[in-house]
Amino acid sequence: MIYDLVLLHPPTVYDFRKEMIFTGPISDVVPSSPVFEMYPIGLTSIGDYLERYGLKVKIINIANRMLLDPNFDVEKKLGKIKTKAFGIDLHWLPHAHGSVELAKVVKKLHPNVPVIFGGLSSTYFHKELIEYPYIDFVMRGDTTEKPLLMLLNRLENGQKEFASIPNLTWKKDGEYHFNPITYVPDDLDEFEHPGYRYVIRSVFKYRNLLDPLPYKGWLQYPNTALLTSKGCTYNCLICGGSRTAYDLNCNRKRIVMKSPQKMLNDIAFIQRFSRAPIFLLNDIRQGGPDYVEEFLTGLKKMELKNEIVFELFQFADEKFFKKLQDAIPKYSIELTLETSDEDLRRLNGKLPCSNKKIIETLQHALNYGCAKIDLFFMVGIPGQTYQSALNNIAFCEEVHKVCNEDPRLAYFVAPLSPFLDPGSPAFENPEKYGYKKFYTKLEEFRKAMAQPSWKYMLSYETEQMSREEIVKGTYDSALLLNQFKLKYGLIDQAAYDDIETKITKSLEFIDRIDNILALPAAEREAGLAEIKREVLEVNRHSICGKNELKWETKKLYANFASLTVIGMELLLDEMVRNVKCQFGKVDRYKVTIK
Repeated sequence: MIYDLVLLHPPTVYDFRKEMIFTGPISDVVPSSPVFEMYPIGLTSIGDYLERYGLKVKIINIANRMLLDPNFDVEKKLGKIKTKAFGIDLHWLPHAHGSVELAKVVKKLHPNVPVIFGGLSSTYFHKELIEYPYIDFVMRGDTTEKPLLMLLNRLENGQKEFASIPNLTWKKDGEYHFNPITYVPDDLDEFEHPGYRYVIRSVFKYRNLLDPLPYKGWLQYPNTALLTSKGCTYNCLICGGSRTAYDLNCNRKRIVMKSPQKMLNDIAFIQRFSRAPIFLLNDIRQGGPDYVEEFLTGLKKMELKNEIVFELFQFADEKFFKKLQDAIPKYSIELTLETSDEDLRRLNGKLPCSNKKIIETLQHALNYGCAKIDLFFMVGIPGQTYQSALNNIAFCEEVHKVCNEDPRLAYFVAPLSPFLDPGSPAFENPEKYGYKKFYTKLEEFRKAMAQPSWKYMLSYETEQMSREEIVKGTYDSALLLNQFKLKYGLIDQAAYDDIETKITKSLEFIDRIDNILALPAAEREAGLAEIKREVLEVNRHSICGKNELKWETKKLYANFASLTVIGMELLLDEMVRNVKCQFGKVDRYKVTIK
């Protein structure tokens, strides 16, 4: 089969299976492993949109294939692929090393096939990416489906002029061209975020289950999520998805919400194949009271079977949670507090309210049937001291006591790592917000990801905390939090012992790696190889239990029969679309951007 586009998701470090890299806790509070094998949802939206116009698009999660099988041969796999173009995501900056190295492999195997990059980090570093000889195009912005179709149409017709395609960075005869970002859609309903229909259809269409799997363990615990918006009404200092970051990087001046009806349709579809919780990315209240009312009214009318997880960017009153309880059989919430220091929260912009308001929010949620509340704290935020980081754990105990030691409360701490987000206010104006940046250029971030210890991956330190203090503050906070959880029965003794052992070993590895790096080159390589196996044992879930982040669910899949039925329905729909394309009722070449 010849594809029109093959989308590849890289690991963070391309040769992670060979290198000794102590990643520490950088992925402990996300579903992915330190390889960050979970690909951005934009890949599925691209696949869905292009296939509406008769193109054949395949996703291969290279990171996950490498993680699942130590002997998986990337070059052998890619060498057999026949496609008209490759797409590689560089959305999250930790993929800086793996994405570029993967492009190098692709271009070696397929020297005449165009390689296209995309994602928020690609957008930010587009001028550096286009200079690599194995990268031909960078598609910029937060919504690239239509410009990408236009590019593929030009390539299909053998054209070499791309000046009229918005958002595109390209090169010709040694010259670089940067088309302005003028395509910034104010309606998300045309796109699937994520494109679950596309993913299920592709499994049956291309007869491969492993290639499009989102992350390791997805079959055992298939988290699903829905993107509610692009852009943001908040301007958090360390967030690459903040209001000013979206403006700077993507030319998006204001937030755009997916319509309530589109959200309801997507939830109804997810329920057909999964019983796992559905996580709503971003705070739905950014859409305003009428938006929330319409959405919750629609949920109430549904026969809702899945738990819904809400993200809150600000405190919520009793009325809000009463509406949630009335509309949804089971729901949970997440709050990223970052710090218990009210002044620092107001400085940073995340949950800029008093601790009294935070506690009231939690009490309202518990009183109105919330199944689980995740509270996240962070080490490395602007203005934070080592002692301030430790104070977060004392605040956890205060919250827990005030909330009657309710076991539905879950507490987490993690470092701001490994990098400051490009485009965030703190990245753009580090001195103003008390940061010192170690890395600025893409190539510097690429080298940082291959460092043997996460301490040296950190792209920053603050006026209050050095790299060493950020590492120490992270582990000391985690030790205190572990003790707190055992004290109040949030974890059992076995889980406590496991985390304490991993943290103790992690602190030892930090010192051992420092000592090894001081050795001559030959001895350094041997020393790192010697501790590699030990390091792998603590590279995942080193500061919290592996199941603490999971929401309870008794049944993950509706059933495999329903998946098959859905797959057949989607293939039939595609056959109808292809007939329309054949008779000119749907023409990929007539897609334009006004």
